[in-house]
Amino acid sequence: MKRFAVARGLPVYQPPSLGAAEVLSRLRDARPDVLIVAAYGALLPPALLDMARLGALNIHASLLPRWRGAAPIQRALLTGDRETGVSIMQMDAGLDTGPVLAQRATEISPNDDAGTLHDKLASLGANLMVDTLEALAAGSAHAIAQPDAGATYARKIEKSDALLDWSRSATQLERAIRAFRPAPGAVPMHDGEALKIWRARVLSERGTPATVLRADESLVVACGEDALEIAELQRPGGRRMSAISFLRGRPLAVGSRFA
Repeated sequence: MKRFAVARGLPVYQPPSLGAAEVLSRLRDARPDVLIVAAYGALLPPALLDMARLGALNIHASLLPRWRGAAPIQRALLTGDRETGVSIMQMDAGLDTGPVLAQRATEISPNDDAGTLHDKLASLGANLMVDTLEALAAGSAHAIAQPDAGATYARKIEKSDALLDWSRSATQLERAIRAFRPAPGAVPMHDGEALKIWRARVLSERGTPATVLRADESLVVACGEDALEIAELQRPGGRRMSAISFLRGRPLAVGSRFA
């Protein structure tokens, strides 16, 4: 947005926070028709919510009221949702609780990760925002209050969330790998080294959770239910590589265990 504005000679203002009196005064002097927030990560000061003639709008990457909060894309993937979408919301004092002006859904494919889903929703949200602004200008937009039923909270992703727990099912771990790709990355520990798994698939095999079942032409690790065949991974400071290339440089014994 900044590059777009600068290239066209539009003023860019980047205050360290929005709560200071001089910041609010400068925004008020601009006499905005509308304020738009995307992935802002904080609640707007109450003085901003009613400052613009058409209100303050938020582009949120979920079908509200499902996945209110900081990490709707990752939480949808972790839970195995089959669809998600974007909501254009009229902001209020709550956390993603305001009335919804427009929504548009999209399917979550089995190969989607946080990166690909983000890009799909970014395009979807940009076009939906343009449509919503046109409807607001024409007086044809109508905000609908969110129902309490079906509301869920998308807690912020912490680094600890990315540590793989092998007692969980292989399906859950495969979802985690996609939810944390490209960042922060799903991480298992082996011999004190934090590895980053980029791609894996579920196999119907059994064994003691966290135990290496195969380490030759493929790397298969037992989970609480089924097993995970790791296809691509990365050592700290290294490059992404196939499991076969990884095993050539660092053989793992069958029966050895991940932490």
